[in-house]
Amino acid sequence: MSELVVLVIEDEPEVRAAIVRDLEGALTTVRIDQASDVDDALAAMDEASEAGDRVGLILADHRLPGRDGVDLLVDLHRQSATAAIKKVLVTGQADQQDTIRAVNEADLDHYIAKPWDRDELVRVTVDLLTDYVIESGIDPLAHMRDLDGARLAEAFADRGRPE
Repeated sequence: MSELVVLVIEDEPEVRAAIVRDLEGALTTVRIDQASDVDDALAAMDEASEAGDRVGLILADHRLPGRDGVDLLVDLHRQSATAAIKKVLVTGQADQQDTIRAVNEADLDHYIAKPWDRDELVRVTVDLLTDYVIESGIDPLAHMRDLDGARLAEAFADRGRPE
């Protein structure tokens, strides 16, 4: 069975570890991958794809070495194979223009300012992963414990009803 993956892209090891720790405490059926820059993120996405896994959510910092997080999110949105991935900018350094670009050109799903609130981070992650599962039509059964079970049940029950 393929896994559902959250990819955390953050260049500061302590910050990345804190995000992962907050998510691992709340998610038990979703794999959390990590990357320190855009090249690492693309490699992690390739590995997930080759394994048959699905990256459903990316939590990206804006300021990264080399290419920035907004550029990555825009590029992913423009590619049909990755456009459906949910995208969150987790940053304390994006200016208004960067944020507007992420919203307009990357179809940004959410913005979380650093320092983040753990409960908000988990809530946004669960909500967006639930959206991804519903919109992608993947089997939600393996992830019911971590996602919004009521929304999943309603969405998939509606699909079975005749028009």
